[in-house]
Amino acid sequence: MVSTLTPVCEFGLPAPNFELPGVDGKRYRRSDVCGPNGLLVMFICNHCPYVNAILPRLVDDARTLMTEHGVGVVAIMANDPADYPEDSFDNMVEVARQHDFPFPYLLDASQEVAKAYGAVCTPDFFGYNERLELQYRGRFDSTGRQLPPPADNRHELLAAMQHVATTGSGPAEQTPSIGCSIKWQADA
Repeated sequence: MVSTLTPVCEFGLPAPNFELPGVDGKRYRRSDVCGPNGLLVMFICNHCPYVNAILPRLVDDARTLMTEHGVGVVAIMANDPADYPEDSFDNMVEVARQHDFPFPYLLDASQEVAKAYGAVCTPDFFGYNERLELQYRGRFDSTGRQLPPPADNRHELLAAMQHVATTGSGPAEQTPSIGCSIKWQADA
């Protein structure tokens, strides 16, 4: 496992388009997952300890963003399952079922979408306003892999995306996300 930090947010960068298969058997484009007040694109995977440490809270916060704030949410898995079988499509289906994902969980088998977004790790979060301009590229919260989270834990991603949904702008101060590096295909 190699820990990687995400780059600083490039405010205003447009959200790349995509069309990917979901674990529910449907295909999704960016336009299918946008909410009226923004879009949160999350690069996650099944095996990463950073993702697993936050997954139940991430699902809860995503549900809040979707139902109370009009933010669309989508999760994309771009790791090479040849090297990490835990990240296979069948295992994606099971993880989404176990955690009752309220958002589409998509497979980026070619890794082209991850490259277009500039994703570097899992988890990697890209928060867009209603004009699909990047406003957040930070961490979920301050816990890292700490379980259980401390009582004073602040849900930074949730707060940032609530602000984006309300104002169209992300917070000026953002702390990079940290996670496992994306497992690129050998020819990538």
